[in-house]
Amino acid sequence: MSPRSDHQVRPQSPHPLESTARPVPSAQTGDDRLAFWAERAAQLDWDTEWAEVLDWSDAPYARWFTGGKLNVAYNCVDRHVAAGHGDQVAFHWEGEPGDTRTITYAELRREVCRTANALLSLGLRAGDRVAIQLPMIPEAVFAMLACARLGLPHSVVFGGFSPAALQSRIEDAEARLLITSDGQYRRGRAEPMKANTDEATSAAPGVEHVLVVRRTGTEVPWTEGRDLWWHELVDAQPDRHTPEAFDAEHPLFILYTSGTTGKPKGILHTSGGYLTQAAYTHRTVFDLDPDTDVYWCTADIGWITGHSYIVYGPLANRTTSVLYEGTPNTPHEGRHFEIVEKYGVSVYYTAPTLVRTFMKWGEDIPARYDLSSIRVLGSVGEPINPEAWRWYREHIGAGRAPVVDTWWQTETGAVMVAPLPDSRAFKPGSAQAPLPGISAKVVDDQGRKVGKGESGHLVLDQPWPSMLRGVWGDDERYRETYWSRFAAQGYYFAGDGARYDDDGDIWLLGRVDDVMNVSGHRISTSEVESALVSHPAVAEAAVVGASDATTGQAVVAFVILCAGAGDAVATRALREHVAREIGPIAKPRQIMIVPELPKTRSGKIMRRLLRDVAENRKVGDVTTLSDVSVMDLIQTGLTDASRRGD
Repeated sequence: MSPRSDHQVRPQSPHPLESTARPVPSAQTGDDRLAFWAERAAQLDWDTEWAEVLDWSDAPYARWFTGGKLNVAYNCVDRHVAAGHGDQVAFHWEGEPGDTRTITYAELRREVCRTANALLSLGLRAGDRVAIQLPMIPEAVFAMLACARLGLPHSVVFGGFSPAALQSRIEDAEARLLITSDGQYRRGRAEPMKANTDEATSAAPGVEHVLVVRRTGTEVPWTEGRDLWWHELVDAQPDRHTPEAFDAEHPLFILYTSGTTGKPKGILHTSGGYLTQAAYTHRTVFDLDPDTDVYWCTADIGWITGHSYIVYGPLANRTTSVLYEGTPNTPHEGRHFEIVEKYGVSVYYTAPTLVRTFMKWGEDIPARYDLSSIRVLGSVGEPINPEAWRWYREHIGAGRAPVVDTWWQTETGAVMVAPLPDSRAFKPGSAQAPLPGISAKVVDDQGRKVGKGESGHLVLDQPWPSMLRGVWGDDERYRETYWSRFAAQGYYFAGDGARYDDDGDIWLLGRVDDVMNVSGHRISTSEVESALVSHPAVAEAAVVGASDATTGQAVVAFVILCAGAGDAVATRALREHVAREIGPIAKPRQIMIVPELPKTRSGKIMRRLLRDVAENRKVGDVTTLSDVSVMDLIQTGLTDASRRGD
């Protein structure tokens, strides 16, 4: 990171955690760690007690809480109603056009029971797979929980994915049912969804029924005998259903990774261990008080963050959450802050990309709203650069709310590395340390732990409850992708680079394939991005390594300027700024001023596409981008810049 990155910020302490003393995970023995997780699992309701906390005899395949049985949906809904909390709000839902809905835990139970009864009426039985492609509407949560209630592994597919992407996921999971909607609202427009899912299912004969939620009211193609309206089938069902307990290792969901070439990987998560860690990390990382907090995770349920920190973790903890359908700038750029003010959101969890977007829009926008309810801020998705961290805390958190920067993956299922809100000192841009119960370290190419101030690969050297249980239908790919790199040591390789600072805290450096090798020097793309964003004229930056005949790889940067900066900022000045912040070796070969970066509809920057442009290759698949025209603008501008010699 830049030389200023190790600056520490001492937060005002939020209300106390369960335990104010943070255990040092690396000091835990195997028995200590298992006892720790047994205590966390005991906070759930189990129908049958487990016989063994962890069976690791068939590594790298884990079995957690073996012999134990529970129902995930019961733990997320019914037990709270039974305990007298039926009138507590589970979700404040905000539709993009401005329609709203308040759903209590009692109502949530009724809706989940109706949905479960509807799925049973279609002949589905435990073990059958269900594909779900829905916008951010309450029915998405009802569907997920109904599947969990019945032991039907669900495969939620992001609503912005193409028909081809949906088809591949349906076929791989062999789903019998698809749940979708007539359409979805996107930036003020009603966009089709059912027409796209019909294209996907036309080549997926295994889908027996398509259950359609009426959201936009637009006309849709219809296949009699296969297609069913949600309001006609579900609403007519009884609102009572007795859940069945399933084995702790019963499959809960398959979630396919995206953004890479080749066949997507179906990451498999099971029930008992996943729910244990999702609930524990949500409660601990955000210092969550179910009686007072209003929590908002801005992710989409199509991603793992939506699974773990919109649905399963928060509901297991009896949380009152905000669920929002729309984009951050519809109908105006203050939409998120308006919602925070309206509901008194106290915990706000979002991505660095959105924080940098807020920076680009200007600090005057959040200043118009009362954000005083916020007491904890969270960051997820990629390493947050120190400048964005500071802006986030100052302008969204009033300079007092702690920022918990979380590192985890689809594969880990839940947060693994993060500071706790009561940490004595935060380091802007650092996830700092593994959570209690988690063991992670930074190692070199030979698997040896590196020293303070050194960089390497982030690995997990002990199993954890919410770990993936394999790649659906492809055991070899599971072993090769995650366990072969450090097979001799038995380490799970996360695929991310990291370094220890002088205090031994962890700084994530992004994906290993985002570490550039310039004249033999390893330079993290995130380091250069942080240096660029530290310049007052730069709102956001994305950096890639491009092939270079002289240096092996060269740094190519794509930069968005702050509002009011204009185009007068010389790229030469930005290159020199990077050289001062990191060193001459990191000076970008080219800097491209762009109006926008290529992002998925969830806000993730597609650096793969930028690398295609930088190396003059044909740009790959752009179907997941929120605005495909961005790539044309970038390619044209880069060609012009090369001619000018910028």
